[in-house]
Amino acid sequence: MTAVLVAAGAFLMTLIGGFVAQRTGDRRHLVLGFAAGLMLGVVAFDLLPEALHEAPGEVHGVPQALLMFAAGFLTLHVVERAVAIHRGHEGEYAAHSHGHHHGHTGSAGHQGVGLTAALALVGHSMMDGFAIGAAFQAGTTVGTVVAIAVVAHDFADGFNTYTITRLYGNNRRRALTLLAADAVAPVSGAAITLAFTIPEHLLGLYLGFFSGFLLYLATSDILPEAHSPHPSRSTLLCTVAGVGFMWLVIGLAG
Repeated sequence: MTAVLVAAGAFLMTLIGGFVAQRTGDRRHLVLGFAAGLMLGVVAFDLLPEALHEAPGEVHGVPQALLMFAAGFLTLHVVERAVAIHRGHEGEYAAHSHGHHHGHTGSAGHQGVGLTAALALVGHSMMDGFAIGAAFQAGTTVGTVVAIAVVAHDFADGFNTYTITRLYGNNRRRALTLLAADAVAPVSGAAITLAFTIPEHLLGLYLGFFSGFLLYLATSDILPEAHSPHPSRSTLLCTVAGVGFMWLVIGLAG
């Protein structure tokens, strides 16, 4: 039950992260820059090292976790390209039929990418809850260290869940709904571990896949969006600050 109580702290930090994200106003480019930095930091300092630790086996000379990392990156790339091609075809059809571009189907597809990304973050938060529960099964000291790391970086999870959902054109209500789901997820994950434990190998493969997913979002979508309206040094500094913040959090937790 200690794990569930600790996960409640992650619940609160997730909501705080989302609250900060929605209060940014005209500083959206700075928020996106910082969010990308947080995501890069989570991937480099937390997810990938843990994935390699949990799934160290190799396939043709490459760690399985890194193969899943590449698969996660490519999966989202394929999905986004498919949405873009579909949107382009809809535009061509509309131009021939009506003389102008409707874009409604493409917009819905674009929103779908945002929902998929946010749901992946919710899944990651549930795995955070699993991690807390499994760590406390290994011992109180291990559980405490893992809990500190999870609670601290769940602020970034909440921040990113709200930001990504809104970035892809979803309305505020939908973003808040996904933020609430992201907040509840670690508590649910910790509660589930009271019944059974996730095999370490599968956990490592999942973390590798999710790392590739997040890296694609940060580098291919969020950073270009952050710099397109405001190509400023302040945005770049926010990205560096986000990476540094995650380095500090994970270093203190370790």
